[in-house]
Amino acid sequence: MHDFAFVFAGFAVGLVVGLTGVGGGSLMTPLLIFVFGVKPHLAIGTDLLFAAFTKMGGTVSLARARVIDWRIVGQTALGSIPAALLTLYLLQRLGPANPATQALMTTTLGLALLLTASATLYKVLRGKVSPAQIAPELIARATRARHWALPVLFGAVIGTLVTLTSVGAGAIGVIVLMLLYPALPLPRIVAADIAHAVPLTLVAGLGHASIGSVDWPLLVKLLAGSLPGIWLGSQLMRKTPERVIRSLLSVLLAYAGVKLISI
Repeated sequence: MHDFAFVFAGFAVGLVVGLTGVGGGSLMTPLLIFVFGVKPHLAIGTDLLFAAFTKMGGTVSLARARVIDWRIVGQTALGSIPAALLTLYLLQRLGPANPATQALMTTTLGLALLLTASATLYKVLRGKVSPAQIAPELIARATRARHWALPVLFGAVIGTLVTLTSVGAGAIGVIVLMLLYPALPLPRIVAADIAHAVPLTLVAGLGHASIGSVDWPLLVKLLAGSLPGIWLGSQLMRKTPERVIRSLLSVLLAYAGVKLISI
């Protein structure tokens, strides 16, 4: 019965991700901690690989549609991958199951969820997205950040946050990319964010696996539910009032964030 509950949880999170595009980490990690009583370090490590596998399919379809700006992905990865490896090294030295490390992870996760809630609400208030098409001659200008170091610095912050909490590569990443590349249409920003999340969550997830912070049987159950959930959510996306769902999600994430900080 417990096995079915994990599969259903994966399906529910996959459905919401397909409907709204809100990152699975911001939903799955608090769900595993609060509902199923999974230890924070195991919830975070397992969720990182869960995110990597679920976003891989999306990246392939976005790459085929030629809407991923690989220059942006490369610049942010220059900061995020080294930061993820450094954070993993520190976690290994401190011990992921150490009570002090667990407290750091839950507090940081709570703050990340509050940031995600704010970012989700911001996207609701911002209104409709712009079209994915942009004139080829404008792409080079639109994908140039205000300063070359900013995407690398942003990547380092996201890499640290994602490795510590499994949250940050979704809504927070999109908002920061919108600030860094204001001339780029939102669908292309979302595509770059998803593509960047795959190597980052894969590196962070495998790093967590190497220090014993991944529950492999749990990961299989979650993926068994999430993959059909994402497919169904993406099919229903056009028939659902997105603003209502995102508004409710922002409230839910804010509640989970406050609860984690107060643990």
